[in-house]
Amino acid sequence: MSHPTSRLDPAIHQPARLGILTAACESAQIDFVALRDLLGLTDGNLSRHLSTLQSAGYIKLEKVFENRKPRTWITATSSGRRALGAEIEALREIVAGADTATTKAERQLRARPAIP
Repeated sequence: MSHPTSRLDPAIHQPARLGILTAACESAQIDFVALRDLLGLTDGNLSRHLSTLQSAGYIKLEKVFENRKPRTWITATSSGRRALGAEIEALREIVAGADTATTKAERQLRARPAIP
């Protein structure tokens, strides 16, 4: 049996990419500018992370023109939604294990006799 961290997906498990995929899964689609502002990223940084997620097949990008201005829409794919679910499940197992270890350590500390 392996530790749950072995199931973390390197394409997702990075704060910006986790934020991108989470935001994309929370709505039908999200605009590039709104996502950039939400996560506090630069245009270039966001573009790089979007490329990684798109290459993994986790998001779809749609570039359109609205009122003669370019606009990019980001949508989570079904495989992206499944991957995020698996990532969250692995993180829950990691947290549960840490909670158990912390509780055990706290019990051990309380069980020690006080030093005068």
